[in-house]
Amino acid sequence: MVHESIRIIRDEHAALAAMLKSMGLMIARGPTDNADGFFDVLRAMLFYIDEFPERLHHPKEFNLLFPRVARLAPQTMPAIVKLEQDHASGEVAVRELQHLLLAWELVGDARRLAFEEAAKKYLDFYLEHMRLEESVILPAAQEVLSAADWKELDEAFATNCDPLTGRYPRDPIYDRLFTRIVMRAPSPIGLGDA
Repeated sequence: MVHESIRIIRDEHAALAAMLKSMGLMIARGPTDNADGFFDVLRAMLFYIDEFPERLHHPKEFNLLFPRVARLAPQTMPAIVKLEQDHASGEVAVRELQHLLLAWELVGDARRLAFEEAAKKYLDFYLEHMRLEESVILPAAQEVLSAADWKELDEAFATNCDPLTGRYPRDPIYDRLFTRIVMRAPSPIGLGDA
């Protein structure tokens, strides 16, 4: 049986992985002849990463899921420690990326390489972070957590409602952000002009 909170975590990871991979494609493509649109889309993508996963998804993992798994499956502690360190550094890293992007936009190509290198490192870091959660923590949780644990986790994660997973109505708060990314990102990343 796949619990609702596990499904939600995986859906959110899939949406975030798609956003991260789209960012990588945008960065590889570069600003071409539409620098304003390029920087606008990347800013929106970074804002989404900062806003949704860092503020809604991670705290529930950190405060609800990880402590239960650590208590009942102590062999997962090294992975949990690593994931908690990732959560602590992730918010700082995404804010640094936002700063580096702004520097590239305002100062020019002299700042491009610093952003590109930091973005590559961040994308690799985040994809590995999600892989570790899904390969170590989620299987352990499915083995050791009780029905009461799952009930509480399912209720907590059900409030996330990330519109990018495609499972929830688009929240008016994030609707403009989602629309901005999709409509302005160039094809084949989004629906904007190629």
